[in-house]
Amino acid sequence: MSENLRTPALTDPEPAAAQAPAAQAPAAHAPAAQEPAAQAPTAQAPAAGSVTLVIPTFNESANVAELLRRLSAALPARLPCEVLFVDDSTDDTPQAIEKAAQDCPFPVAVLHREQAHGGLGGAVVEGVERAGTDWVVVMDADLQHPPHLVPELVGEGERTGAELVVASRYTSGGSRAGLAGSYRIAVSRGATWLAKGLFPRALRGISDPMSGFFAMRRSAIASPQTLQPLGYKILLELAVRCRPATVAEVPFVFQERYAGESKSTAREGLRFLAHLAALRSATPLARMIGFGLIGLSGFVPNLAALWLLTHALGLHYLPAEIVANQAGVLWNFVLIELLLFRDRRRHRHWADRIGRFALLANADLLLRIPLIALLVAELGLGVLPATALALVTTFVLRFAATEALVYLPRSGHRATGRHRKARTPSPRDSRDSSVTA
Repeated sequence: MSENLRTPALTDPEPAAAQAPAAQAPAAHAPAAQEPAAQAPTAQAPAAGSVTLVIPTFNESANVAELLRRLSAALPARLPCEVLFVDDSTDDTPQAIEKAAQDCPFPVAVLHREQAHGGLGGAVVEGVERAGTDWVVVMDADLQHPPHLVPELVGEGERTGAELVVASRYTSGGSRAGLAGSYRIAVSRGATWLAKGLFPRALRGISDPMSGFFAMRRSAIASPQTLQPLGYKILLELAVRCRPATVAEVPFVFQERYAGESKSTAREGLRFLAHLAALRSATPLARMIGFGLIGLSGFVPNLAALWLLTHALGLHYLPAEIVANQAGVLWNFVLIELLLFRDRRRHRHWADRIGRFALLANADLLLRIPLIALLVAELGLGVLPATALALVTTFVLRFAATEALVYLPRSGHRATGRHRKARTPSPRDSRDSSVTA
């Protein structure tokens, strides 16, 4: 059941503006409309320097009381501030927050999600959507991000005019001391180099794109609905998609966990790689290049299947060629699904997608042969130039057809499941618990 004590904006966005007490810090609010274009404007501009702390949580009941205690000690009374926990927990974390919030001098609210769409990154996006303040500060609940740096992050942004202020472990005065073991240090460093190598312009001026501790002006996140986070590296998503005009950094020493165990797993690492691929292939040209590279990689399973069928099973080479080609098609389909069109899979059933994809892949082969014959007979091209031109032509046609016929959302199915659920309140998914002090 939902429990609403004093901050209705998180569970009932439409009347929130009318009900929010004038004396409190600006209340977090959710957009009133179901589609991004129809969002109602805010009644008044947020107070200068006002802050919403968005803290995603998953089974952090042992940490939240100490976190709120340290935030209470660190946040100056002059800073208009509210705290929003976006909780995916299966333990008693919401109850622990409610109990600890009674002694806080600032509003505290909990948004509990029945389904953890987008992981930690998705939780942050839902928090950002509800933020009605000048600044949004994102931090973890495990106290590896020092609470006393929150005013410094916002202050640096106000002083420099930056749209994004990153707490960095890799700038002068920062340290990654709290990372447990050489393995996690190597993974963190490798992920940082990989991200900066793939996005040199978007991440210019950001020494620690893997940081989960940062402040960003709410106005710089024009449309949170366009964000498509995958996993826990939400700063990377914001920096690449929102492109803040100016960036500043504040050094910080990464602390050891206060309690509990790290949520970083091998699965999260794979999600990070998929997230990188999705960000890198966000433009049509990048997707076309990725489509071609994946197609080239399909030669490996194609040739392996051909060898197996002809040598190990003794099948004639002609039917073996046809069957082996399907192995390459399946390989390409899996990689394209995971790396290029991960966010466009909800509008068609997987069997429909693979059927259309296989049809287009085999049609490519049937089209290429007569096209080569036409180029040789009618235009007088040599066999090799004709083949090369036919390969390029059919590649471009297959890429365009794959986007249009397999992955282009159909009319009326453009909203993703995550945003439909996040924007259509119902008794079942409005399990929000809010507390203020």
